[in-house]
Amino acid sequence: MVHNPVQELSSLTRRQWLRGAVSGATGLLAWHQWPRLQMAMAQKGEPSGQMTWAIHVNIAPTWFDPAEVTGIITPYMFLYAIHDALVKPMPGNPMSPSLATKWSESADGLTYDFELRQGVKFHNGDPFTAEDVKFSFERYKGAGAPELKKKVKAVEIVTPHQIRFQLHEPWPDFLTFYATPATGAGWIVPKNYTEKIGSDKFKEQPIGLGPYRFVNYQPGVELVLEANRDYWRKTPHVKRLVMKSVPEATTRLAMLKKQEADVAYGLFGALGEGGRRDANWKLEPVVPPGTQWLVFAEYYHDPKSPWADKRVRQAANYAINRQAINEAETLGHSVLSGNIIPRKFEYALPLETYAYDPKKAKQLLQEAGHPNGFDAGECGVDAPYAGVVEAMVSDLTAVGIRARVQPMERAAHQAALKEKTLKHLAFQGSGAFGNAATRLDAFATSKGAQSWITDPEIDAWYEQQATERDRKKREALLHKIQQKLYDEARFIPIWELGFLCASGPRAAVSGLSLIPLFAYSGPYEDVQLKS
Repeated sequence: MVHNPVQELSSLTRRQWLRGAVSGATGLLAWHQWPRLQMAMAQKGEPSGQMTWAIHVNIAPTWFDPAEVTGIITPYMFLYAIHDALVKPMPGNPMSPSLATKWSESADGLTYDFELRQGVKFHNGDPFTAEDVKFSFERYKGAGAPELKKKVKAVEIVTPHQIRFQLHEPWPDFLTFYATPATGAGWIVPKNYTEKIGSDKFKEQPIGLGPYRFVNYQPGVELVLEANRDYWRKTPHVKRLVMKSVPEATTRLAMLKKQEADVAYGLFGALGEGGRRDANWKLEPVVPPGTQWLVFAEYYHDPKSPWADKRVRQAANYAINRQAINEAETLGHSVLSGNIIPRKFEYALPLETYAYDPKKAKQLLQEAGHPNGFDAGECGVDAPYAGVVEAMVSDLTAVGIRARVQPMERAAHQAALKEKTLKHLAFQGSGAFGNAATRLDAFATSKGAQSWITDPEIDAWYEQQATERDRKKREALLHKIQQKLYDEARFIPIWELGFLCASGPRAAVSGLSLIPLFAYSGPYEDVQLKS
């Protein structure tokens, strides 16, 4: 068996990967020493205090189940607390050994073996074994599931603490799909418990392997979690985490100022500006691999739609003053882009955004037979980003494309994207990890979890690159897909989001930016309150 680090993440150098493998072995050694470590931690003090998050979306129970992950980063806000993965991004290592202490790939690229951490127990006391890993993979139905199920020939339990994945053919992206938060397939749930209560009940009473146990969930109000003192990595510092759904941004900020919340997400525009002047709270911008864009939903519903003309789609792109929106909404922290693939992703094609040129936009509309513009209907948008879309709609209206903003609660918006029920324009975005192939799989192929696009040429190129082991040939194919999406103006790309978060005076360690590129606080066992 040989390790092949090149196939894992663009940012993961051979040295980093070997360091990760060594840390996996070290982690295994540390596990055997765990009783002594646990005693030492007990002497330092038990978890204490309560830390509260003011969250910018209504919390959906589907996000408590790794099997439901749909290609966005939001569920990982909760998965990092309740659950654990074989491998996951952690501070200093984008593919950190977690429930797997080490892993290897066969020379022919057809077999992947994972050695599992021993002595770990689920929150209900069930032991963690390879049975749970196989079960979690088989029940996974989120983003990337069709690709994973098609490529994986068999999942074999070698021993209770070793599991083997057999592929039909070499697949360079297996680890990217399985061992990063590009999908939730590698996040583990307990087989016996889940089979006993069923998937619907599991969302109401999730049991995991993470640093925090589920205590209570009040729909639309809050999620309460309590420290898992037996967590294998370390005992959490904070005893209780409370995640409150606070859709109103001004209320999130007020809670932070009153010390009713210790961390607040999504303080856009003038609200975030206050963090530069108020010493009582700190603005902590995060730039995840989070691209955002609009998609022409009507074009895929109705071949007679004005959006069916490429010139109209280009006109919409020229109409948007992205930099002005960036300054107003994200204080200039976002990075403008002409692509839905983050620049830091492996195989990303750097594409400049369309210039702001309303005169050119009007000219293209006239050439396309819409000298007076047209009614573009509603644009369904995730509520926290309604301000961004309102600014875009204002720019579109200025050139004659008349649209209206339809703010939606995030879970409802995600469901509408998945089920393709939005009829006119739709806001999309993702901060999930992965590479260009994982992002295109979810949003630009005909089988994608949230893709509106059905294009035989794109599908053919995607299938071709998926089994191509020559990196240069593979990159060329993925670049062709990205270039075609750009040339045909299939989207209105906005930016790589500068996500404005903040922490209050009680927070010693907010957890923001500890995990590189991760949008939220984490790891939760590392967050701390001031003593």
